[in-house]
Amino acid sequence: MSNRGNSLLQVDNLSVWFPVGRSFSLFRRRKYVHAVDGVSFDVRKGDVLSIVGESGAGKSTLGLTIVGVYKPTKGRILFKGIDIHNTDKKTAKTIRRKIQMIFQDPFEALPPHMTVLDIVGEGIDIHKLAESPADKIEMVSKALEQVGITPPEDFLGRYPHQLSGGQRQRIAIASTLVLQPELLVADEPVSMLDASLRGSIINLMMDLKESLKLTYIFILHNLALARCVSTRIAVMYLGQIVELGEANEVIGDPLHPYTRALISVVPSLRGKRGDKKIILKGEIPNPINLPSGCRFHPRCPEAFDKCAKEEPQLVKIKKNHYVKCLLYQ
Repeated sequence: MSNRGNSLLQVDNLSVWFPVGRSFSLFRRRKYVHAVDGVSFDVRKGDVLSIVGESGAGKSTLGLTIVGVYKPTKGRILFKGIDIHNTDKKTAKTIRRKIQMIFQDPFEALPPHMTVLDIVGEGIDIHKLAESPADKIEMVSKALEQVGITPPEDFLGRYPHQLSGGQRQRIAIASTLVLQPELLVADEPVSMLDASLRGSIINLMMDLKESLKLTYIFILHNLALARCVSTRIAVMYLGQIVELGEANEVIGDPLHPYTRALISVVPSLRGKRGDKKIILKGEIPNPINLPSGCRFHPRCPEAFDKCAKEEPQLVKIKKNHYVKCLLYQ
């Protein structure tokens, strides 16, 4: 999957399962929610990897595991070659500083009882980055200026309820920048904002990528946005990656039936291809009781008998373009 030796982040056969209820019987097999199941990919320095798919695909769980909120059930995540869930406390703390997350809802992400100075400066205190209170204020002010909150001194004493939605998301971004991260995981960073604000926040994030040499993982359901911001796209379905490749390849020549269906319902993408809408039947299956064979086969318009019996593997079809579908095996 590309030259993994040059990767900033490597995800190897990652699974994250959550037990359901309690098992009181020695003979009853315990059930699990298979939120993420056997996922592998890499993120190169300077990449913008977008992870797309329906709700329930496992995108957010994957992002939270990368930043250390959840621990893997199986597999591993390597940051610059170091297993982030299997290292000493000092190294783990350093890595957590270098991998930061921007959450979907900026209002819920910001503690309502804390001022902007306290919110943005919290990471500075945790990692002991400032030598004095004045040094901390200077670092916070610089981060606020980087995200367009100016003049910063007018905002240091404000609380989240005194800010607009766009300002809150900028504050959330600033709270990551003070830690000088290398990788930002952004979980639907503009979906809770007014349409008029979304473009400005995305433009800000892309400008920061260039000026601060950042690498991004975007978690999105909007394929049109993914096409605009991404260098690569991974399509997830029911805990697994079903297609992975360069953004132009995945959007311009989608291989998996699920990817084609997602693209077909986006007017701005469908119009250029001239394709009709592909309406998938039914709902995404229960991640506790997974379908046999290919997980997509109960909804797939191109499924055949073998799909219900044999699980496909993620295989390389073109240069840096992978698909998990029996149509290509």
